[in-house]
Amino acid sequence: MNIKLVKDFNKIYDAYVMPKFEGEVKVYDKLTIEERIILEKLIEKKEFTGKKNTSISCELMHKGKLVNITYIGLGKREKLKTYDVIDAFHKALKDLDGEILIGTHGVEVTQVVEAAHYAKYDFNKYKTDKKEKKECSFDIFVEEDTTDICEGTVLAESVILTRDLVNEPANVIFPESLAHEVKVLGEKYEFEVEIFDEDKILELKMEAFLSVARAAEKRPKFIIMRHLGDPSNPTEIHGLVGKGLTYDTGGLSLKPSAGMANMKTDMGGAATVIGAMCALSRMKVKKNIVTVIAACENSIGGNAYRPGDIIGSMGGKTIEVDNTDAEGRLTLIDAVHYIINHENVKEVIDVATLTGAVLVALGMTTTGVLANNDEMYKHLEEASEIAGERVWRLPNFPEYKELYKSKIADLKNTGGRFGGSITAGMFIEEFVGETPWMHLDIAGTSSTDAPYGYYTHGGTGQIVRTLYNYYLKK
Repeated sequence: MNIKLVKDFNKIYDAYVMPKFEGEVKVYDKLTIEERIILEKLIEKKEFTGKKNTSISCELMHKGKLVNITYIGLGKREKLKTYDVIDAFHKALKDLDGEILIGTHGVEVTQVVEAAHYAKYDFNKYKTDKKEKKECSFDIFVEEDTTDICEGTVLAESVILTRDLVNEPANVIFPESLAHEVKVLGEKYEFEVEIFDEDKILELKMEAFLSVARAAEKRPKFIIMRHLGDPSNPTEIHGLVGKGLTYDTGGLSLKPSAGMANMKTDMGGAATVIGAMCALSRMKVKKNIVTVIAACENSIGGNAYRPGDIIGSMGGKTIEVDNTDAEGRLTLIDAVHYIINHENVKEVIDVATLTGAVLVALGMTTTGVLANNDEMYKHLEEASEIAGERVWRLPNFPEYKELYKSKIADLKNTGGRFGGSITAGMFIEEFVGETPWMHLDIAGTSSTDAPYGYYTHGGTGQIVRTLYNYYLKK
Protein backbone atom coordinates (compact mmCIF):
# COMPACT_ATOMS: atom_id res chain seq x y z
CA MET A 1 0.00 0.00 0.00
CA ASN A 2 1.30 3.42 -0.96
CA ILE A 3 0.36 6.35 1.30
CA LYS A 4 1.86 9.81 1.00
CA LEU A 5 1.08 13.39 1.95
CA VAL A 6 0.43 16.06 -0.67
CA LYS A 7 0.10 19.80 -0.17
CA ASP A 8 -1.11 20.45 -3.69
CA PHE A 9 -2.21 18.36 -6.67
CA ASN A 10 -2.98 18.66 -10.35
CA LYS A 11 -3.63 15.02 -11.26
CA ILE A 12 -7.10 13.52 -11.60
CA TYR A 13 -7.76 10.77 -9.07
CA ASP A 14 -10.06 7.77 -9.32
CA ALA A 15 -11.79 8.75 -6.08
CA TYR A 16 -12.01 11.68 -3.67
CA VAL A 17 -12.99 11.24 -0.01
CA MET A 18 -13.74 14.38 1.98
CA PRO A 19 -14.76 14.73 5.65
CA LYS A 20 -17.63 17.07 6.55
CA PHE A 21 -18.70 18.31 9.98
CA GLU A 22 -22.35 18.73 10.79
CA GLY A 23 -23.56 22.09 9.56
CA GLU A 24 -20.30 22.75 7.69
CA VAL A 25 -20.95 21.03 4.36
CA LYS A 26 -19.19 22.76 1.50
CA VAL A 27 -18.78 21.43 -2.03
CA TYR A 28 -15.26 20.65 -3.26
CA ASP A 29 -14.07 23.91 -4.79
CA LYS A 30 -11.88 22.50 -7.59
CA LEU A 31 -14.91 21.17 -9.44
CA THR A 32 -16.46 22.85 -12.47
CA ILE A 33 -19.69 24.80 -12.05
CA GLU A 34 -21.69 21.93 -13.60
CA GLU A 35 -20.09 19.38 -11.27
CA ARG A 36 -20.74 21.57 -8.25
CA ILE A 37 -24.40 21.88 -9.21
CA ILE A 38 -24.72 18.07 -9.43
CA LEU A 39 -23.19 17.62 -5.98
CA GLU A 40 -25.24 20.42 -4.42
CA LYS A 41 -28.43 18.83 -5.76
CA LEU A 42 -27.35 15.43 -4.39
CA ILE A 43 -26.67 16.97 -0.97
CA GLU A 44 -30.09 18.60 -1.01
CA LYS A 45 -31.88 15.45 -2.19
CA LYS A 46 -30.19 13.19 0.38
CA GLU A 47 -30.50 15.85 3.10
CA PHE A 48 -26.84 15.40 3.89
CA THR A 49 -25.78 17.76 6.68
CA GLY A 50 -22.60 16.03 7.88
CA LYS A 51 -24.22 14.10 10.73
CA LYS A 52 -22.20 11.26 12.23
CA ASN A 53 -22.59 7.87 10.49
CA THR A 54 -23.89 9.42 7.26
CA SER A 55 -22.29 9.76 3.87
CA ILE A 56 -23.10 10.49 0.25
CA SER A 57 -21.33 9.27 -2.84
CA CYS A 58 -21.63 9.75 -6.57
CA GLU A 59 -19.74 9.16 -9.78
CA LEU A 60 -19.33 11.91 -12.36
CA MET A 61 -17.16 12.84 -15.31
CA HIS A 62 -14.39 15.14 -14.12
CA LYS A 63 -12.08 16.49 -16.86
CA GLY A 64 -12.78 13.50 -19.06
CA LYS A 65 -12.42 10.83 -16.34
CA LEU A 66 -15.12 9.01 -14.40
CA VAL A 67 -14.39 9.65 -10.72
CA ASN A 68 -16.02 8.81 -7.41
CA ILE A 69 -16.65 11.59 -4.90
CA THR A 70 -17.60 10.68 -1.33
CA TYR A 71 -18.46 13.02 1.53
CA ILE A 72 -18.41 11.47 5.00
CA GLY A 73 -20.25 12.97 7.95
CA LEU A 74 -18.32 13.29 11.22
CA GLY A 75 -20.98 14.97 13.34
CA LYS A 76 -20.42 18.02 15.49
CA ARG A 77 -16.84 19.28 15.36
CA GLU A 78 -16.68 19.74 19.15
CA LYS A 79 -17.81 16.15 19.77
CA LEU A 80 -15.32 14.49 17.43
CA LYS A 81 -13.87 11.19 18.75
CA THR A 82 -10.96 9.11 17.47
CA TYR A 83 -13.07 6.01 16.94
CA ASP A 84 -15.64 7.94 14.89
CA VAL A 85 -12.98 9.38 12.57
CA ILE A 86 -11.24 6.06 11.89
CA ASP A 87 -14.57 4.25 11.50
CA ALA A 88 -15.97 6.82 9.06
CA PHE A 89 -12.87 6.83 6.83
CA HIS A 90 -12.60 3.03 7.03
CA LYS A 91 -16.16 2.63 5.74
CA ALA A 92 -15.55 5.07 2.90
CA LEU A 93 -12.22 3.60 1.80
CA LYS A 94 -12.68 -0.15 2.09
CA ASP A 95 -14.50 -0.59 -1.23
CA LEU A 96 -12.52 1.96 -3.24
CA ASP A 97 -9.46 1.20 -5.34
CA GLY A 98 -7.12 2.98 -7.69
CA GLU A 99 -5.61 6.36 -6.86
CA ILE A 100 -7.52 8.04 -4.04
CA LEU A 101 -7.24 11.55 -2.66
CA ILE A 102 -8.28 11.95 0.98
CA GLY A 103 -9.06 15.30 2.56
CA THR A 104 -8.17 15.93 6.20
CA HIS A 105 -9.92 19.20 6.94
CA GLY A 106 -10.34 19.30 10.72
CA VAL A 107 -9.13 15.76 11.47
CA GLU A 108 -5.78 14.29 12.55
CA VAL A 109 -3.65 12.81 9.79
CA THR A 110 -2.64 9.92 12.08
CA GLN A 111 -6.24 8.73 12.23
CA VAL A 112 -6.72 8.97 8.46
CA VAL A 113 -3.53 6.99 7.83
CA GLU A 114 -4.68 4.31 10.26
CA ALA A 115 -8.09 4.10 8.59
CA ALA A 116 -6.48 3.61 5.17
CA HIS A 117 -4.44 0.67 6.49
CA TYR A 118 -7.39 -0.98 8.24
CA ALA A 119 -9.62 -0.51 5.20
CA LYS A 120 -7.44 -2.84 3.15
CA TYR A 121 -6.68 -5.39 5.90
CA ASP A 122 -7.77 -8.97 5.31
CA PHE A 123 -6.30 -12.08 6.96
CA ASN A 124 -6.59 -14.44 4.00
CA LYS A 125 -3.12 -15.97 3.76
CA TYR A 126 -4.51 -19.51 4.00
CA LYS A 127 -7.13 -19.05 1.27
CA THR A 128 -6.15 -20.84 -1.92
CA ASP A 129 -8.76 -19.02 -4.00
CA LYS A 130 -8.33 -15.56 -2.54
CA LYS A 131 -9.27 -12.61 -4.70
CA GLU A 132 -6.38 -10.72 -6.17
CA LYS A 133 -6.06 -7.35 -4.47
CA LYS A 134 -6.41 -4.36 -6.77
CA GLU A 135 -3.72 -1.74 -6.74
CA CYS A 136 -4.55 1.07 -4.35
CA SER A 137 -2.72 4.25 -3.35
CA PHE A 138 -3.71 7.08 -1.05
CA ASP A 139 -2.66 10.71 -1.31
CA ILE A 140 -3.59 12.57 1.87
CA PHE A 141 -4.11 16.28 1.35
CA VAL A 142 -2.62 18.45 4.11
CA GLU A 143 -2.00 22.16 4.40
CA GLU A 144 1.01 21.98 6.75
CA ASP A 145 4.07 19.76 7.15
CA THR A 146 3.44 16.89 9.59
CA THR A 147 5.10 13.73 10.88
CA ASP A 148 1.72 12.17 11.68
CA ILE A 149 1.92 9.93 8.63
CA CYS A 150 4.83 8.09 10.26
CA GLU A 151 3.02 7.65 13.58
CA GLY A 152 -0.19 6.59 11.84
CA THR A 153 1.63 3.99 9.75
CA VAL A 154 3.53 2.61 12.75
CA LEU A 155 0.39 2.37 14.87
CA ALA A 156 -1.61 0.72 12.10
CA GLU A 157 1.15 -1.76 11.29
CA SER A 158 1.55 -2.60 15.00
CA VAL A 159 -2.19 -3.18 15.35
CA ILE A 160 -2.18 -5.35 12.21
CA LEU A 161 0.80 -7.31 13.57
CA THR A 162 -1.23 -8.02 16.71
CA ARG A 163 -4.25 -9.03 14.64
CA ASP A 164 -2.13 -11.39 12.57
CA LEU A 165 -0.61 -13.06 15.65
CA VAL A 166 -4.06 -13.60 17.17
CA ASN A 167 -5.43 -14.93 13.88
CA GLU A 168 -2.64 -17.47 13.32
CA PRO A 169 -3.61 -21.05 14.24
CA ALA A 170 -1.97 -22.81 17.18
CA ASN A 171 -0.04 -25.14 14.88
CA VAL A 172 1.74 -22.04 13.55
CA ILE A 173 2.05 -19.93 16.71
CA PHE A 174 3.20 -21.93 19.74
CA PRO A 175 5.73 -21.01 22.44
CA GLU A 176 8.88 -21.65 20.38
CA SER A 177 7.58 -20.03 17.18
CA LEU A 178 6.21 -17.05 19.14
CA ALA A 179 9.64 -16.59 20.73
CA HIS A 180 11.20 -16.74 17.25
CA GLU A 181 8.76 -14.12 15.94
CA VAL A 182 9.71 -11.81 18.83
CA LYS A 183 13.42 -12.29 18.10
CA VAL A 184 12.87 -11.32 14.47
CA LEU A 185 10.84 -8.26 15.49
CA GLY A 186 13.48 -7.25 18.03
CA GLU A 187 16.18 -7.29 15.36
CA LYS A 188 13.95 -5.42 12.92
CA TYR A 189 12.74 -2.72 15.29
CA GLU A 190 15.78 -2.52 17.58
CA PHE A 191 14.61 -3.68 20.99
CA GLU A 192 16.39 -6.23 23.15
CA VAL A 193 15.05 -9.78 23.31
CA GLU A 194 15.96 -12.54 25.76
CA ILE A 195 14.38 -16.00 25.79
CA PHE A 196 14.44 -18.38 28.77
CA ASP A 197 14.06 -22.08 28.07
CA GLU A 198 12.52 -24.61 30.44
CA ASP A 199 15.71 -25.19 32.47
CA LYS A 200 16.02 -21.49 33.24
CA ILE A 201 12.30 -21.24 34.06
CA LEU A 202 12.75 -24.15 36.48
CA GLU A 203 15.83 -22.53 37.99
CA LEU A 204 13.76 -19.39 38.66
CA LYS A 205 11.17 -21.55 40.48
CA MET A 206 8.24 -20.51 38.30
CA GLU A 207 6.24 -23.47 39.59
CA ALA A 208 2.79 -22.06 38.81
CA PHE A 209 3.77 -21.34 35.19
CA LEU A 210 5.40 -24.75 34.75
CA SER A 211 2.38 -26.53 36.26
CA VAL A 212 0.19 -25.18 33.46
CA ALA A 213 2.81 -26.06 30.82
CA ARG A 214 3.52 -29.54 32.21
CA ALA A 215 1.48 -31.77 29.89
CA ALA A 216 2.07 -30.01 26.57
CA GLU A 217 4.27 -31.43 23.83
CA LYS A 218 5.22 -27.86 22.88
CA ARG A 219 7.52 -26.75 25.68
CA PRO A 220 7.25 -23.36 27.39
CA LYS A 221 9.29 -20.26 26.69
CA PHE A 222 9.69 -17.14 28.81
CA ILE A 223 10.05 -14.14 26.53
CA ILE A 224 11.59 -10.82 27.61
CA MET A 225 11.61 -7.63 25.54
CA ARG A 226 13.42 -4.46 26.59
CA HIS A 227 12.97 -1.03 25.04
CA LEU A 228 15.47 1.20 26.85
CA GLY A 229 14.48 4.54 25.39
CA ASP A 230 15.58 6.70 28.32
CA PRO A 231 19.16 5.75 29.27
CA SER A 232 19.44 8.93 31.35
CA ASN A 233 16.90 7.39 33.79
CA PRO A 234 18.07 3.76 34.09
CA THR A 235 16.06 3.02 37.23
CA GLU A 236 12.77 4.39 35.87
CA ILE A 237 11.48 1.19 34.27
CA HIS A 238 7.88 0.41 33.30
CA GLY A 239 6.71 -3.20 33.26
CA LEU A 240 4.30 -4.82 30.81
CA VAL A 241 3.13 -8.44 30.99
CA GLY A 242 1.12 -10.34 28.37
CA LYS A 243 -0.72 -13.62 28.83
CA GLY A 244 0.83 -16.09 26.39
CA LEU A 245 -1.40 -19.17 26.29
CA THR A 246 -0.86 -20.13 22.66
CA TYR A 247 -3.57 -22.76 23.06
CA ASP A 248 -5.88 -23.62 25.94
CA THR A 249 -7.74 -26.93 26.11
CA GLY A 250 -8.79 -26.16 29.67
CA GLY A 251 -6.47 -28.92 30.87
CA LEU A 252 -8.10 -31.79 32.74
CA SER A 253 -11.03 -29.44 33.46
CA LEU A 254 -11.57 -29.85 29.74
CA LYS A 255 -13.47 -27.24 27.79
CA PRO A 256 -16.41 -28.39 25.66
CA SER A 257 -15.58 -28.70 21.96
CA ALA A 258 -17.33 -25.44 21.05
CA GLY A 259 -15.41 -23.60 23.77
CA MET A 260 -12.08 -24.87 22.44
CA ALA A 261 -12.55 -23.90 18.81
CA ASN A 262 -11.15 -20.40 19.14
CA MET A 263 -8.60 -20.94 21.90
CA LYS A 264 -5.75 -20.03 19.56
CA THR A 265 -6.70 -16.47 20.57
CA ASP A 266 -5.81 -17.03 24.24
CA MET A 267 -2.45 -15.41 23.56
CA GLY A 268 -4.17 -12.12 22.75
CA GLY A 269 -2.46 -10.44 25.70
CA ALA A 270 0.95 -11.51 24.41
CA ALA A 271 0.10 -10.32 20.90
CA THR A 272 -1.06 -6.97 22.30
CA VAL A 273 2.10 -6.26 24.27
CA ILE A 274 4.26 -7.35 21.31
CA GLY A 275 2.41 -4.90 19.07
CA ALA A 276 2.76 -2.14 21.66
CA MET A 277 6.49 -2.77 22.06
CA CYS A 278 7.00 -2.60 18.29
CA ALA A 279 5.19 0.74 18.14
CA LEU A 280 7.07 2.20 21.11
CA SER A 281 10.45 1.11 19.78
CA ARG A 282 9.79 2.22 16.20
CA MET A 283 8.65 5.66 17.38
CA LYS A 284 11.66 5.84 19.73
CA VAL A 285 9.50 6.74 22.73
CA LYS A 286 11.75 8.01 25.53
CA LYS A 287 10.74 5.50 28.17
CA ASN A 288 12.35 2.36 29.57
CA ILE A 289 9.85 -0.46 29.14
CA VAL A 290 10.39 -4.14 29.87
CA THR A 291 7.81 -6.64 28.66
CA VAL A 292 7.54 -10.33 29.57
CA ILE A 293 5.43 -13.22 28.29
CA ALA A 294 5.12 -16.65 29.92
CA ALA A 295 4.32 -18.62 26.76
CA CYS A 296 2.91 -22.14 26.97
CA GLU A 297 0.04 -24.44 26.03
CA ASN A 298 -2.49 -25.75 28.56
CA SER A 299 -2.89 -29.34 27.43
CA ILE A 300 -3.97 -32.76 28.71
CA GLY A 301 -2.01 -35.93 29.36
CA GLY A 302 -0.65 -38.19 32.06
CA ASN A 303 1.61 -35.41 33.31
CA ALA A 304 -1.11 -32.72 33.47
CA TYR A 305 -1.70 -30.79 36.64
CA ARG A 306 -4.97 -31.74 38.30
CA PRO A 307 -7.88 -30.18 40.15
CA GLY A 308 -7.06 -30.61 43.83
CA ASP A 309 -3.29 -30.28 43.41
CA ILE A 310 -1.37 -27.89 45.64
CA ILE A 311 1.29 -26.01 43.68
CA GLY A 312 3.85 -23.36 44.54
CA SER A 313 4.72 -20.09 42.84
CA MET A 314 7.73 -17.91 42.24
CA GLY A 315 6.28 -15.50 44.79
CA GLY A 316 6.29 -18.20 47.46
CA LYS A 317 2.54 -18.56 48.02
CA THR A 318 0.87 -21.94 47.73
CA ILE A 319 -2.17 -22.44 45.52
CA GLU A 320 -4.91 -25.04 45.54
CA VAL A 321 -5.88 -25.85 41.97
CA ASP A 322 -9.65 -25.62 41.90
CA ASN A 323 -9.95 -25.68 38.11
CA THR A 324 -7.21 -26.26 35.53
CA ASP A 325 -9.06 -23.97 33.11
CA ALA A 326 -8.22 -21.02 35.37
CA GLU A 327 -4.67 -21.31 34.07
CA GLY A 328 -3.87 -17.83 32.75
CA ARG A 329 -3.67 -16.29 36.20
CA LEU A 330 -1.16 -18.99 37.23
CA THR A 331 1.20 -18.09 34.40
CA LEU A 332 0.72 -14.38 35.05
CA ILE A 333 1.58 -14.46 38.76
CA ASP A 334 5.05 -15.84 38.03
CA ALA A 335 5.53 -13.37 35.17
CA VAL A 336 4.45 -10.45 37.35
CA HIS A 337 6.66 -11.56 40.24
CA TYR A 338 9.61 -11.93 37.89
CA ILE A 339 9.26 -8.51 36.27
CA ILE A 340 8.92 -6.73 39.62
CA ASN A 341 11.75 -8.53 41.40
CA HIS A 342 14.21 -9.29 38.59
CA GLU A 343 13.67 -6.41 36.14
CA ASN A 344 13.04 -3.89 38.95
CA VAL A 345 10.09 -2.17 37.31
CA LYS A 346 8.44 0.72 39.16
CA GLU A 347 4.95 -0.15 37.93
CA VAL A 348 3.39 -3.02 36.02
CA ILE A 349 0.47 -3.55 33.67
CA ASP A 350 -0.69 -7.04 32.75
CA VAL A 351 -2.84 -7.67 29.67
CA ALA A 352 -4.76 -10.92 29.35
CA THR A 353 -7.68 -12.71 27.75
CA LEU A 354 -8.42 -13.83 31.28
CA THR A 355 -12.13 -14.47 31.88
CA GLY A 356 -15.38 -15.15 30.08
CA ALA A 357 -16.98 -13.25 32.94
CA VAL A 358 -15.72 -9.94 31.58
CA LEU A 359 -17.83 -10.51 28.44
CA VAL A 360 -20.90 -11.02 30.63
CA ALA A 361 -20.15 -7.78 32.45
CA LEU A 362 -18.95 -5.51 29.64
CA GLY A 363 -19.63 -7.23 26.31
CA MET A 364 -17.28 -7.12 23.31
CA THR A 365 -16.54 -3.39 23.17
CA THR A 366 -15.02 -2.55 26.57
CA THR A 367 -11.89 -3.75 28.36
CA GLY A 368 -12.26 -4.42 32.08
CA VAL A 369 -9.56 -2.95 34.33
CA LEU A 370 -8.48 -3.52 37.92
CA ALA A 371 -5.97 -1.16 39.49
CA ASN A 372 -4.37 -0.59 42.86
CA ASN A 373 -3.34 2.94 41.90
CA ASP A 374 -5.76 5.73 41.01
CA GLU A 375 -3.19 7.81 39.14
CA MET A 376 -2.27 4.90 36.87
CA TYR A 377 -5.89 4.24 36.01
CA LYS A 378 -6.60 7.91 35.33
CA HIS A 379 -3.66 8.02 32.93
CA LEU A 380 -4.86 4.83 31.22
CA GLU A 381 -8.33 6.29 30.83
CA GLU A 382 -6.86 9.39 29.17
CA ALA A 383 -4.75 7.22 26.85
CA SER A 384 -7.76 5.12 25.89
CA GLU A 385 -9.71 8.28 25.04
CA ILE A 386 -6.92 9.37 22.67
CA ALA A 387 -6.85 5.89 21.13
CA GLY A 388 -10.63 5.62 20.81
CA GLU A 389 -10.71 2.37 22.81
CA ARG A 390 -13.05 1.87 25.76
CA VAL A 391 -11.95 0.81 29.26
CA TRP A 392 -13.94 0.45 32.48
CA ARG A 393 -12.60 0.15 36.01
CA LEU A 394 -13.92 -2.74 38.10
CA PRO A 395 -13.85 -2.68 41.92
CA ASN A 396 -11.20 -4.59 43.86
CA PHE A 397 -12.66 -4.27 47.35
CA PRO A 398 -11.01 -6.42 50.04
CA GLU A 399 -14.21 -8.39 50.61
CA TYR A 400 -13.64 -10.17 47.28
CA LYS A 401 -10.48 -11.78 48.70
CA GLU A 402 -12.59 -14.14 50.78
CA LEU A 403 -13.85 -15.79 47.59
CA TYR A 404 -10.49 -17.23 46.56
CA LYS A 405 -9.12 -18.20 49.97
CA SER A 406 -8.26 -21.88 50.33
CA LYS A 407 -8.82 -24.03 53.41
CA ILE A 408 -5.65 -26.02 52.75
CA ALA A 409 -3.34 -23.58 50.93
CA ASP A 410 -2.73 -19.83 50.82
CA LEU A 411 -5.04 -19.31 47.82
CA LYS A 412 -7.16 -21.22 45.33
CA ASN A 413 -7.12 -20.37 41.67
CA THR A 414 -10.83 -19.59 41.29
CA GLY A 415 -13.20 -17.46 43.30
CA GLY A 416 -16.44 -19.11 42.27
CA ARG A 417 -19.14 -18.03 39.87
CA PHE A 418 -19.75 -14.48 41.08
CA GLY A 419 -17.44 -11.56 40.34
CA GLY A 420 -15.26 -13.80 38.19
CA SER A 421 -13.35 -11.04 36.40
CA ILE A 422 -12.70 -9.27 39.68
CA THR A 423 -11.47 -12.29 41.64
CA ALA A 424 -9.26 -13.41 38.73
CA GLY A 425 -7.59 -10.01 38.58
CA MET A 426 -7.28 -9.78 42.35
CA PHE A 427 -5.63 -13.21 42.42
CA ILE A 428 -2.83 -11.64 40.33
CA GLU A 429 -2.81 -8.62 42.65
CA GLU A 430 -1.83 -10.95 45.51
CA PHE A 431 1.63 -11.19 43.91
CA VAL A 432 2.16 -7.48 43.23
CA GLY A 433 2.94 -6.23 46.73
CA GLU A 434 3.16 -2.44 46.93
CA THR A 435 4.08 -1.97 43.28
CA PRO A 436 1.59 0.20 41.32
CA TRP A 437 -0.33 -2.22 39.11
CA MET A 438 -3.14 -2.51 36.58
CA HIS A 439 -4.78 -5.56 35.07
CA LEU A 440 -6.51 -5.33 31.66
CA ASP A 441 -8.92 -8.16 30.86
CA ILE A 442 -9.23 -8.14 27.06
CA ALA A 443 -11.15 -11.41 26.71
CA GLY A 444 -14.05 -9.51 25.14
CA THR A 445 -12.13 -6.98 23.07
CA SER A 446 -9.10 -8.77 21.60
CA SER A 447 -11.07 -10.67 18.94
CA THR A 448 -14.53 -10.72 17.42
CA ASP A 449 -16.66 -13.32 15.68
CA ALA A 450 -18.30 -10.73 13.42
CA PRO A 451 -16.92 -7.49 11.92
CA TYR A 452 -17.93 -4.21 13.54
CA GLY A 453 -16.65 -0.68 13.12
CA TYR A 454 -13.16 -0.88 11.65
CA TYR A 455 -12.57 -4.32 13.16
CA THR A 456 -12.65 -7.36 10.91
CA HIS A 457 -13.49 -10.92 11.91
CA GLY A 458 -10.76 -12.29 14.21
CA GLY A 459 -8.13 -10.30 16.07
CA THR A 460 -8.90 -6.62 16.64
CA GLY A 461 -5.58 -5.29 17.91
CA GLN A 462 -7.43 -3.33 20.56
CA ILE A 463 -5.37 -1.81 23.42
CA VAL A 464 -2.13 -1.61 21.38
CA ARG A 465 -2.81 2.08 20.72
CA THR A 466 -3.97 2.70 24.29
CA LEU A 467 -0.70 1.29 25.67
CA TYR A 468 1.30 3.32 23.15
CA ASN A 469 -0.41 6.54 24.24
CA TYR A 470 -0.14 5.57 27.90
CA TYR A 471 3.66 5.46 27.71
CA LEU A 472 3.98 8.30 25.20
CA LYS A 473 2.10 10.75 27.42
CA LYS A 474 3.26 9.51 30.84
